[in-house]
Amino acid sequence: MNDSPTTSTSSPSPPSTSSVGRVLRVSGPLVEVDGIDRTAMLDVVEIGPSRLAAEVVSVTSAGRIVAQAYEYTGGMRVGDGASALGHPLSARLGPWLLGGVFDGMLRPLRGGPTWLAPGVLRAEGGGEARWRFSPKAASGDVVSAGDVLAAVPTAGDVEYRLLVPPRVSGAVEWIAAEGDVGEDERVATVGGHDVTLAESWPVRVPRPVTTRLDPSEPLATGQRVVDLLFPVAKGSTVAVPGGFGTGKTVLLQQIVKWCNADVIVFVGCGERGNELADALTDLGELVDPRSGRSLLERTVVIANTSNMPVMAREASIYTGMTVAELFRDMGYDTVLLADSTSRWAEALREFSSRSGELPAEEGYPAGLASAIAAFYERAGTVRTLGGTHGSVTVIGAVSPPGGDMTEPVTSHTERFVRCLWSLDRDLAYARHYPAITWRRSFSRDAGAVGDWHGAAGRTKWAADRARAVALLAEADRLAPIVELVGLAGLPARERMVLLGARLLREGVLQQSALSKNDASCSPEKQSALLDLALALYERCLELVGRGVPASVVEEIDLAGATRMRDEVPPDDASSVTRRRDEMLEILAAVG
Repeated sequence: MNDSPTTSTSSPSPPSTSSVGRVLRVSGPLVEVDGIDRTAMLDVVEIGPSRLAAEVVSVTSAGRIVAQAYEYTGGMRVGDGASALGHPLSARLGPWLLGGVFDGMLRPLRGGPTWLAPGVLRAEGGGEARWRFSPKAASGDVVSAGDVLAAVPTAGDVEYRLLVPPRVSGAVEWIAAEGDVGEDERVATVGGHDVTLAESWPVRVPRPVTTRLDPSEPLATGQRVVDLLFPVAKGSTVAVPGGFGTGKTVLLQQIVKWCNADVIVFVGCGERGNELADALTDLGELVDPRSGRSLLERTVVIANTSNMPVMAREASIYTGMTVAELFRDMGYDTVLLADSTSRWAEALREFSSRSGELPAEEGYPAGLASAIAAFYERAGTVRTLGGTHGSVTVIGAVSPPGGDMTEPVTSHTERFVRCLWSLDRDLAYARHYPAITWRRSFSRDAGAVGDWHGAAGRTKWAADRARAVALLAEADRLAPIVELVGLAGLPARERMVLLGARLLREGVLQQSALSKNDASCSPEKQSALLDLALALYERCLELVGRGVPASVVEEIDLAGATRMRDEVPPDDASSVTRRRDEMLEILAAVG
């Protein structure tokens, strides 16, 4: 085996005498153990007759440890045995991940009982599956960490690539011939290290890379309000705060279906079981627009619902990140969606309360900000150990209680992410979806994405975006004045600002997830719709500037502009351009 921290948690070696102890006290998920003197912080111990997994969170000078159990501790008694495994909590990685549904410790949930037996870190029989092995290296080849040894076909169009493990290099002494192999069979020997399809990696340890790169290429989501106003680059970070009923789940599902990432890792962290079951059903029914097959074939689902052990919820975020980093190292663009990080933070709060930590804001631990920052910092665009480029983009939903955007999880998250898609209750109640408000949302990637569009030939993209943002901001400034004096009391120019903002909202920013033509939108059609709204606004300004009464301009039927988003196919930009020219001619006749 290689010398990187990849020891499996599934088949621990028999512990030595000094790594065996007994339970002294049980307080919910916290278990105090005596007699184990060969363990360290964050190591895994197995407790009780069911061998429940727990993580060491405190070590005393008296030889006692305190561990947080990742499973229900009901029935555990003082005097039960405990043994240290000598390694931290690790995720078992392999080609079975794609299309699978797992719990917070990456144990498979599909194809087995609804509830796994307590203490089983890996489902029984998990090593019986066989996979097609296609070698990409030959005996005698000199390889280094991150190089591709073999390819393993999966159900979808994403090829699983077996890489040389980190910290391993040298000559390929032996590699298996093409054929079916088991998960734990030796398939190659590199520099004296045996390699298998199955690999374990500590979930709290970032996988190594060669270089971190500045994100620049946009993650195309197919959602106009995102791609045009608040774009996110591949390898960047996004927070999606919003109260109940604002459309977080539908927005995330739209991004899962239409974004141009290669692999999706969906972490259902602490959500209600019925909601997550509905989401899994919907994902199973979604058709991947790239392959025409089930979208689940290139998706990894980690389901840790609110009725599952709370400490496994805390680990599920790191488990999902480890899976995303694995596919990033293969050279893929990966998106990690966490719904929601607020439930993860609540798990941190519960644990800190039980362990006696001094509470900070609203009872959360003092290290909440550091934990949030450390999680989002694992995102990025990188040059992998094998020399390819890959990325992990993190999109975290935040569920502030009562829609309070000033609560600690939301406020701390906003400090560390590069993009904020804030969902607004008023927009949702007005049936304006996606309900991403331009008042609180931002994108620090807009400059880099604008440069990328400019290099691709879309030189007007950055200028049009700036004009649209300025127009919406001006309309928001005028809204309270209209409530006081009425629309007729405004000067003609300001009335055209309100008209232009309405064209933007109804013709560009609104988008129906249920429409065949409007569920997704190509970059070309997005730019054409934005150009249509801005061109009509500029022509209306010209008309009132030449003395045409604002009331006359407002009576012109511009509904044809707002219907184009739903009337033409997702990639039909030319029809939008023709409609723009037709409506500009109508306005010219008015002047």
